[in-house]
Amino acid sequence: MKVIFLGKNKPSVIKGLRYLIKNKINVVAIAGVTEKNYPNIPVLTDNQLYLKKFLDIDIIISYLYTKKIKKSFLSLPKIGCINFHPAPLPNLRGVSGYSFGIFKGVKEWGVSAHFVDKDFDTGDIIKVKKFSINSDKETAFSLEEKSQLHLYELFKETIDIILKKEVLPRIKQKKGHYYSKKEFEELRKIRNTDNLATIDKKIRGCWFPPYPGASINIKSKEFTLINDKILKEI
Repeated sequence: MKVIFLGKNKPSVIKGLRYLIKNKINVVAIAGVTEKNYPNIPVLTDNQLYLKKFLDIDIIISYLYTKKIKKSFLSLPKIGCINFHPAPLPNLRGVSGYSFGIFKGVKEWGVSAHFVDKDFDTGDIIKVKKFSINSDKETAFSLEEKSQLHLYELFKETIDIILKKEVLPRIKQKKGHYYSKKEFEELRKIRNTDNLATIDKKIRGCWFPPYPGASINIKSKEFTLINDKILKEI
């Protein structure tokens, strides 16, 4: 089986790549992951990826890959292009799902495996792996840590189905919402009209160091806020 692996430098992504290699899956190219400890596997830039000609590809795997995959690539693999998304679909498509989940006070979270189509996070769902959370205590940072553990397990489950030569489930997505970077930037602004509960949600929901969190502007300068709970943890 021949696979193209697209990812980023996250521990669960590296573990996923190693899981493929351990199971003797032929990874013919890697992109988005800069770790180069994989002999005989070319590590390509995004530009190099699309210039290279690939033959007889079975799967393209997108594991936390942040770029939109070009349409010309979607018809390349025999089985399909599969994305591993760190939020429950279809309700939380797009970026910063952890932040919006915490802000909305959800009681259940999930990570998703789905086929990739021409749009972001809208392809047929393979599986959503759900688990309970207390969104009154989570930060985006802590929710990411939990989600990555479940996402790696979902990755292994999906790969194991393929290795057994079984057919992957395909469930059409219902209506959902795509969260954009612009919406996140609006979410993390602390406003004079926000009550204390809203401010606390924004602080926890946007706490994801080293990136800027919930913020206020004083004399045209932005400052990230933290609360007592976060202060104790750091």
